[in-house]
Amino acid sequence: MSASSANAPLAALAAGGTGGHMFPAQALAEVLKARGWRVALFTDARGMVHAGAIPADRRVELRAGSIAPSKPIKSIGGAIRLAQGLMTARKDFAADRPDVVVGFGGYPAFPALLAARLAKIPYVIQEQNAVLGRVNRLFAGSAAGVAAGFAKLERMPSGADFTVTGNPLRQAVLAAAGAPYEAPAPDGPLRLVVLGGSLGAAILSETVPRAVVALPPELRMRLKVTQQTREESLNTARKLYADAGVEAVCSPFFRDVASLLRDAHLVVARAGASTVSELAAVGRPSILVPLKIAMDDHQTHNAAALAEAGAADVVQEHELTQEGLTALLARRLADGPDLARRAAAAAQHGRPGAAEDLAALVVRAAS
Repeated sequence: MSASSANAPLAALAAGGTGGHMFPAQALAEVLKARGWRVALFTDARGMVHAGAIPADRRVELRAGSIAPSKPIKSIGGAIRLAQGLMTARKDFAADRPDVVVGFGGYPAFPALLAARLAKIPYVIQEQNAVLGRVNRLFAGSAAGVAAGFAKLERMPSGADFTVTGNPLRQAVLAAAGAPYEAPAPDGPLRLVVLGGSLGAAILSETVPRAVVALPPELRMRLKVTQQTREESLNTARKLYADAGVEAVCSPFFRDVASLLRDAHLVVARAGASTVSELAAVGRPSILVPLKIAMDDHQTHNAAALAEAGAADVVQEHELTQEGLTALLARRLADGPDLARRAAAAAQHGRPGAAEDLAALVVRAAS
């Protein structure tokens, strides 16, 4: 059957506008297209920025907005935009009825999921985080299936159940997952990768360089640092590293994160769902700093499995100091065998077949 055949089954994927929502949608779309399905993508204007990489037969922009009781005026505008998004989704579904709708969370998923419920179209929820998001929480109880990115999923509605699939990962990450961890040799280079410091994250952009340059000379001079750094912190970070004789590459964005993870001896990062899932899939030890303002503190929950397995250290923002991070980095970087054990523990939690498992759940829901 041709993937473009009008008789092929149709999956409507509805996702919020961030990469954290869109990347799992992309991975599912790739699997479904390979199976001969048609795919329609529903997202907002922000999501359209990421939409080009998703192999969709059509892309539909939905208006959407948040509703917060504490902000009544803003909520009125959000409700109006959601109603407009619902009208768009219902009109599209009437013209080309999907066999199944898959919601990946975020407010842009709300209109498509509500349209599916009203039209009695089966729908599946995919939750990337270890805490069910607000939109997914509204629909999980009546979903044909809930696919969880982590083994524990908080805030599930009473009586509802979920299937642990893991988070679908991009092909580049899956390719890197096959690379064995090579522990640093005594007196050999130490490759430290720092991610999650680009979007206003001063605590990583500024604390990590100061912690690194305070390391004992015998460790500091072996370091090769690759650090994601916000624009306004770039010059400071580069100067700190250069003055301390540390080989470092600092940039607000790295296109090939998969290769950085593959080559890393240790990673310092936030604990977003994609990052934690990628660390597990590739099998790399880490120091995770959950985002303090994350909804329902979901990043701390995301990091829990790796922390409990001894694969990651979790340092809360209010506990992160230059002195404390220097001591932790020194302890980890000085012990190659321990890093190797931590890498192996991380790999035990990897789910490289997540996209295929999610696709199987979606196909069952549509049948």
